[in-house]
Amino acid sequence: MPSEDLLTNLPLTETTFFILLSLASSQKHGYAIAKDVENLSDNRIIFSTSTLYTALKRLLENGWIRRAGEDPEPDESGRPRKTYTLTDHGRRILEAEAVRLESLVSAAKLRSVGEGA
Repeated sequence: MPSEDLLTNLPLTETTFFILLSLASSQKHGYAIAKDVENLSDNRIIFSTSTLYTALKRLLENGWIRRAGEDPEPDESGRPRKTYTLTDHGRRILEAEAVRLESLVSAAKLRSVGEGA
């Protein structure tokens, strides 16, 4: 069961959930996060550059993600790309949200099975 501290951060917005989920597997730069979120969300979430970096700034300020360095591959202009990774706290929040979502799905399945009987 998640601690009270984690529960105060829930529910996450879909956008925040998918950014954290994207970073759960590996560190990524902003463009890679945007493409991964687009993929994970079945194209429901398509970031503008400003929306993505505003969200990343907020997650950095909350301590849910951190800068992990620079991607060895520069962007099209030759500038290095900053990469991001989950912090332990960010991972715990993501896990707490996954548990919360699983409980919602379980309740929905129970109800739909119960009404069909």
